[in-house]
Amino acid sequence: MADASPPHPTLETEMAAMELDDILGEFDAGAPASNPGKDISDLTTAWIAERTAPEILPFQTQLVERLTDRIRQQIELVETETGNMDPAANFRLILIQTELERVKYLVRAYLRCRMHKIDKYGLHVLSNNAVRANLASSELAYLKSHLALLNNHYLASFLRNFPEPLRRLDDTAGGLTMIEEPDMESAVFCRVVKEPIDGTVRIPGTDTEFELRKDDVYVVRYSAIRQWVMTGEVELI
Repeated sequence: MADASPPHPTLETEMAAMELDDILGEFDAGAPASNPGKDISDLTTAWIAERTAPEILPFQTQLVERLTDRIRQQIELVETETGNMDPAANFRLILIQTELERVKYLVRAYLRCRMHKIDKYGLHVLSNNAVRANLASSELAYLKSHLALLNNHYLASFLRNFPEPLRRLDDTAGGLTMIEEPDMESAVFCRVVKEPIDGTVRIPGTDTEFELRKDDVYVVRYSAIRQWVMTGEVELI
């Protein structure tokens, strides 16, 4: 009878797999103090949370700085080795560039999501010290510049024709406000990643309350679980 057992991996196959792992590990170079794979995973989590949360969340300063530094290093590596006629080297560069584009996409998506909220809730962010503290210095500079340009545009377009008291974009007269704020009562999906010591969720205006349990998934008002989102015990999904 013929031997139906699966063929054993050859030495060449094992060496090829090891080389592929080494090539993919190129993106990890230059950051021995951090775990690059974890950084990318953490950025993905931060991006999803930013897309889900109605408010702008604290900026992940150290995480973004580590990844942008690593992107810069890998771009320099690609530019240095471009033109090498060795097929193995070219294949390695293709893999590095592919991983590089993936990480660049995540960083851009995360920053774009934050910029969208800055544009939408600019006056609210600028007038609230606690919210403004969640911005990076570059985001705060962008916010001030954006609002100045917007105000000048509105003045030149139509506000100059209004009486002086009606020209303010942050008017709150008559009990009404022109400042758009995020809806903190909107529903979000979330997962408990670490069971809180006091994890009792109470829904304002109702008799509903429940306990947060690790790995459970909920659909709940953002305001009800916001405190645990900020501590990292609950993640938005």
